[in-house]
Amino acid sequence: MKYSIIIPALNEEKLLPGILDQLNDPLLKNKFEYEIIVSDGGSTDNTIQIAQKKADVVKSHRLDYKQNIAQGRNEGAKLAQGKILIFLNGDIHLPSAVDFFNYIDNMFLNSNYLAMTCVVKVFPEEEILSDRLFHWGYNTYFKSLNKFGIGMGRGECQIVRKSIFNKVNGNNEKLAAGEDFDLFRRIKKHGDILFTDKIVVYESPRRYRKLGYVGVSWSWAKNGLSVLFKNRSISTEWEQVR
Repeated sequence: MKYSIIIPALNEEKLLPGILDQLNDPLLKNKFEYEIIVSDGGSTDNTIQIAQKKADVVKSHRLDYKQNIAQGRNEGAKLAQGKILIFLNGDIHLPSAVDFFNYIDNMFLNSNYLAMTCVVKVFPEEEILSDRLFHWGYNTYFKSLNKFGIGMGRGECQIVRKSIFNKVNGNNEKLAAGEDFDLFRRIKKHGDILFTDKIVVYESPRRYRKLGYVGVSWSWAKNGLSVLFKNRSISTEWEQVR
């Protein structure tokens, strides 16, 4: 198997069906040789039931502590059979699943890149001017981090060779936030990361609508700097926005 798509989820009954319906296509799965893994963090809604109908593997967290997203991604990765791990969030939509996999097949699969990420934008039908400006700035910034040797890939879409994921011991489970930056920062020390603007994934704007771009930017900045210089996150829990 080439790819394992790992989707961490927590109370995602509203948006999870969208990405699962895109991916749960027998012809697509056969052509690109992938499996779908949903790693649930302890949902109390219908997320697990939805995942069981549309995913190949469902891992459910039922212990008496809250699971963070780093732990969720790692639990999914433990079950992965693919050589390439594709981490997508539960609120993601692909403009074209065929184009997405074709690009990975052609530009990443047999390359020397250790990991890959892409442009992230807001759902087109919900996008407003502030969304366009913010995401243009941040996508440019993240691209420059990879170009100049730091490494960055938002958790909305991280594509990682399983061999390097295991070599760096996966996501740092002590980090409640900034775990995506930390993973790519550590991978970058071992080789190159591909950031492409040839493909895009769309995310829900729900966090920006609730917290505002100033609030989101400040949270990312303080956690990113803390991870970079202190190897820990400021936030002890990433607020769930549904």
